[in-house]
Amino acid sequence: MASFRNQLARSPAHARVVPFVIFVALTFCQGHFGSEAQFWIYLAKTLIGGWLIWEMYPLVSEMRWAFSWEGVAVGIGVCVMWVGLDSHYPKLGKSTAPWNPQAVFGHNTALAWVFIYGRLLGSSLVVPPMEETFYRSFVYRYLIRADFLKVPLNEVRWGPLCITASLFGFSHYEWLAGIICGLAYHWLILKKNRLGDAMTAHAITNFLLGLWIIWRDEWHFW
Repeated sequence: MASFRNQLARSPAHARVVPFVIFVALTFCQGHFGSEAQFWIYLAKTLIGGWLIWEMYPLVSEMRWAFSWEGVAVGIGVCVMWVGLDSHYPKLGKSTAPWNPQAVFGHNTALAWVFIYGRLLGSSLVVPPMEETFYRSFVYRYLIRADFLKVPLNEVRWGPLCITASLFGFSHYEWLAGIICGLAYHWLILKKNRLGDAMTAHAITNFLLGLWIIWRDEWHFW
């Protein structure tokens, strides 16, 4: 919709914040409309998220995928850390049951697998550009300077770096792993002076974690 893109184009902040806020609002809705609705909402959120990225892509120049060996290494390393650290620290409260469509729609049913693959694709392809753009392109640089586009992606400021990583970490049930994860992704951005390597690392982490969840039936990670 050209009108929505025009709304985003009103300011660089709108282009980076509004899609993320919509995405988070849909995430909040997942746990408030019954056990089955959360899966349908996640699927809808993934499709809407893809559309939001399509709309913001021409307006956010740094939101471009990039591939490097460092990005691959960080992506794999963060996944190993996320799983390995899981039993060694207290988590934030989680009132809902693990996100397991097989427990709701039946083991190995076609509908259950639709939701599983939908989440795997959404977490790997939609979440990384959305979160990296918001946290490590917008929030980090805005904390340095309100006119954030004038702040290079590789400018190092320890205060904003720690705040951004903490905000990212505490948005997750696994808060400690989230903070470490945020610092690792940000290291890539500071090293490469671009967002794309962190997007790739984030995608690899989420994809591998999703495969681990499916293989090991460790649905609590979702």
